[in-house]
Amino acid sequence: MPGIVRVVAVGLGLVGGVVASQGPEYSQQYRQRLGGAVDELRRVVARFDADAQAQGVSRDSAILRLRGNADDLASRQGAAMQANVERLSRLEAHRNAMMEAGPFARVALMLRDGDQDVMESAYRDFEPAVPVTEEGILSAAAGFVAIWGGVLLLAGFLRSLARRPRPRPEARA
Repeated sequence: MPGIVRVVAVGLGLVGGVVASQGPEYSQQYRQRLGGAVDELRRVVARFDADAQAQGVSRDSAILRLRGNADDLASRQGAAMQANVERLSRLEAHRNAMMEAGPFARVALMLRDGDQDVMESAYRDFEPAVPVTEEGILSAAAGFVAIWGGVLLLAGFLRSLARRPRPRPEARA
């Protein structure tokens, strides 16, 4: 029986390693999506800035002008552009933090502060891969050790429970 437990532990450990290695891979695909979102928002905001400059006003003045417009469509466009500017600022700050973070810190940063829309997009199109980066290999090793060790510990605990002597019923006189 102990041989079977070891084989199962190794098999589950391998599965744990493969699953754990996907954290850095997902983070890498998330960073690519994040960069694309930042690039696109920069284009949108730059186009708006050029239009505002052509009218001789600043970005903030143009947004206020749109938001204060009696026309509901124009007012909504002002609110939408304000949201775009704010989101661009957040995404740029997050992207910079991701670029400065170390390999494992990037995964934690993504999980803690990641943009929900970008994370969902990355998840929808996520393609598992076997990362050969240092963080991918270390994550796979940690996942293997955690699952393999956990299975062996659990099996040892269950075996110790099974080996305990059971109290015998006292003979009745």
